Amino acid sequence: MLEKPLITDSQMIAVLQADYGLTIQSLDFLPLGADANAAVYRALTNTDGVYFVKLRRGAFDETSVMIPRLLRDRGISTVIAPLTTRDGRLWTSISDFRLILYPFVEGHNGFEVDPTDKHWVTLGQALKQVHTTPLPAALSAHIPRETFSAYWRDLVKDFQQQVASTPYTDSAAIKLAALLQAEHATITDIVRRASQLAAVLRTHPLDFVLCHSDIHAGNMLIDTIDALYIVDWDQPILAPKERDLMFIGGGVGSYTRQQLDDQETLFYQGYGQTQVNVVALAYYRFERIVQDAAAYCQQLLLTDEGGQDREEGYSQFASQFEPNAVIDVAYRTLQTLPTELQNS
Repeated sequence: MLEKPLITDSQMIAVLQADYGLTIQSLDFLPLGADANAAVYRALTNTDGVYFVKLRRGAFDETSVMIPRLLRDRGISTVIAPLTTRDGRLWTSISDFRLILYPFVEGHNGFEVDPTDKHWVTLGQALKQVHTTPLPAALSAHIPRETFSAYWRDLVKDFQQQVASTPYTDSAAIKLAALLQAEHATITDIVRRASQLAAVLRTHPLDFVLCHSDIHAGNMLIDTIDALYIVDWDQPILAPKERDLMFIGGGVGSYTRQQLDDQETLFYQGYGQTQVNVVALAYYRFERIVQDAAAYCQQLLLTDEGGQDREEGYSQFASQFEPNAVIDVAYRTLQTLPTELQNS
């Protein structure tokens, strides 16, 4: 969220005092991230302790805080775990947001600074630990499971019809509607490819593991002493490991073809040898584009709220059509599949 939510600093400070026992000296809003439903702050206490405060609006799955806490407790040092309230909870509420408190780690994400070779290897090692971590049955039962649902694909089809006949007045909405119409054939084919690959995967037994589900460079935090952390566990899911592996060399960000290839090589040095299901990899790369398209349409076409986040949302979506970005990589992945799937 790039614009500060309509919650006063005094409200935030009161909640941090009441629920976490913190006496706040200063509270600074940080205009970070592409998620219009999440806001973050830096909180400095009177004892010089520094904390990272995250506000999350909308649907909230408690496993999003339970999972990083579990992983950190299991010894995965690349995970920053949420801190508990005075009564032992991993979150509290303020207005229509959930508030989650973390230790503050000074650093930059992997879009702001280029991850080094070491960072990509470390990410591979860390993600392998995540994928092989045993989960308590009670927790596992509450984590969403992959179903290869058509929900997002159907939404995109609906929005394609909507923009053909709906006038918009907001500049970001106008630009998004124009882009959807200009790229109608490409988007339609992406939806079709995702549907076909989902149908194939439903007929094959697949091993499900714990996945982060959004492990691109923007969710890699590199601190001031060059340590790597995995952040933003908002949507953990039990799914084939390719749900996470699709991001490695997947084109999220601005990279050359060689950089994408290097990411994969270095990552798998850390992750280790593994059999990658190329059908699942291709499915997730197409489906992710579909989900982003639906999410940006919801953000920009169904409301005029969001301020600066609206233009940022449009820019993020438009960037997917650039060379070596996610659409380009998805179609290159398609070429690795059996001929009958490539040409279907």
